[in-house]
Amino acid sequence: MSAAAANRTGWASVTPALLWTLAFFVLPFLAMGLVSLGLGSGKGIGLDAYAQFFSNASYRRALANSLEVTLIVTVASVLIAYPFAWILAFMVPERWQRLALMLAVLPFWTSYVVRSYSWLLVLAEKGVVNSALMGLGLLAEPMQIANTRGATVIGFVHFFAMLLTLTIYANLKQLSPNYRKAAADLGASAYQSFIHVILPLTLPGIMVGAFLTFVLAIGDYITPQILGGNNELLMPQLIMMQIGRRGDFASASALSLILMAVVSVAYLACARWLKIERA
Repeated sequence: MSAAAANRTGWASVTPALLWTLAFFVLPFLAMGLVSLGLGSGKGIGLDAYAQFFSNASYRRALANSLEVTLIVTVASVLIAYPFAWILAFMVPERWQRLALMLAVLPFWTSYVVRSYSWLLVLAEKGVVNSALMGLGLLAEPMQIANTRGATVIGFVHFFAMLLTLTIYANLKQLSPNYRKAAADLGASAYQSFIHVILPLTLPGIMVGAFLTFVLAIGDYITPQILGGNNELLMPQLIMMQIGRRGDFASASALSLILMAVVSVAYLACARWLKIERA
C-alpha cells in the first residue's frame, strides 16, 4: 500500500471519532464559553459571570464544599476498595472470583436514583441504621444522618468503592507473583514487600480509579440533592439554581467552565505524578 493510500485509510478510520468529538464536545464547549461571556443575553459581552463567582462568597463556598466532599469520598473509597480488591485477587479462590466480582458490581445494576432513595430510607430517622443502633442500646434517640454531608458521602462511597475495586483488582491481577517472591527472597517482610513493591506497582490502578471517582463525584447532582437534602450548597446544585430559579445561563455556563477547570487541574496533577507523558 502506498503512503498516500495508507494516509487516506488512516484518516478514514479516525474521521468518525473526530466528528463525534467535534459535534458533542468541542462545539458545545465553545457555545458554553460564548454564553458565559454574555453572548445573546442582551447585556453585552464581558466577564461579569466570572467576576460574580469570585466576588460572591456563597459561590466560592459551594466550590469548597464540592472539593471537600469529593476528596473525602475519594480517600474513603480508596481505603475501602484496596483491601477489598486485595482479598478478591489473592485470598478468594480462582473459581469463586467471578462470582465475587459479580456481587461487587451489583450496585451498578441498580438505577442511580433508586439507589440514592434507598440510602435515604436506610439512613432516615426511623431507618435501619438508627433502629439497629437504638436496638443495641448505643443510642437513646435517633440521630440525624439523612439530609447531611455524611449521608452524601455514604451514598457516594457505596458506589465509587466498587468502581475503585474493579480498577485496583485488574491492576493486582496483572502483577506477577514473582515480585512478592523476589522481595521475600531478598529478606523483605510482607509489610516491606507491600510498601516498596506492590503499592508502587499498583499506583496507576489506584490513580485511575481515584481520578474517575473525583470527576464523577464533583459533578454529581442527584446524590447530594437526595441524600444531602439540599442543606449544603455544592457546585452542581448552584449551577442548577442559576438555570431553574434565575434563568441565568451566563452564570451557569461560567460555573460549569470553572468546575471543568478544576477537573482539568486534577487531571494534570495526576498525570504529572504518574509521569504520564503529554504531547
